Amino acid sequence: MAFSSFLDPVLGPLLLLDPLLAMVLVSLLISVLITVIYKYTTDQNLMKRLKEEMKELQKQTRELKDNPEKMMEVNRKAMESNMKYMTQSFKSTLYTLLPLLLIFSWMSNNFAYESIQPGEQFSVTLSFAKNSLGNVSVSPPAGIEMVGEETQATANGKATFNFKGEEGSYTEGKALTFHYNGKLFYKDVLITSEPKYAPKDEKINDPNLKLISIDYPKRKILPVIGWGWLGTYIVLSIVFSMLLRKWMKVY
Repeated sequence: MAFSSFLDPVLGPLLLLDPLLAMVLVSLLISVLITVIYKYTTDQNLMKRLKEEMKELQKQTRELKDNPEKMMEVNRKAMESNMKYMTQSFKSTLYTLLPLLLIFSWMSNNFAYESIQPGEQFSVTLSFAKNSLGNVSVSPPAGIEMVGEETQATANGKATFNFKGEEGSYTEGKALTFHYNGKLFYKDVLITSEPKYAPKDEKINDPNLKLISIDYPKRKILPVIGWGWLGTYIVLSIVFSMLLRKWMKVY
């Protein structure tokens, strides 16, 4: 959540928009960022020459299909040109890698799942190591109530508890508390009508209990197709990148 908090002042207002519109704007922003950095951190004259050279060599390769020896020589030159092109392109990647990681983390923290609404039932699943035995119980904090049994067996490797609660951030002293083998384990929960949620998974450093997960429903940015944020971003970014490169004459 640190990355999310870092970018919230800049990108947070997008969460008030329709998810698809927000994703369009984020994808456009990233595409502009990448294209501008690429244009001004590479030798565009060289990139243009290499691209034209590769195109010509590909044409020659098709024409030489009946002359394998000559075609291999042309392919070798094409591979050399392609390697030079990729080496030049890699320079811009060094400048865009960190910003992309930050923005991707923010999108994952804000667009991957639906939030837990006040009064809405949600579930938390505990995953155990193979052959772990015993019972696990939970103590919900004030504001969250159980829906179903408070104690479950771990024989099948998993235990799922259902809850519903009032709006609020249930962290630290107010987190869900699970009791297993004489130990206490905690899971933060955020219940809000806003498009926010606590981290889905909590990895546990224990020989028996491995993971505590909130079973969020995935957010579908394009419900008709069933795409989440990543698939939607990839398609939009490809379209925007192609248009921007053509408009800005980037090679």
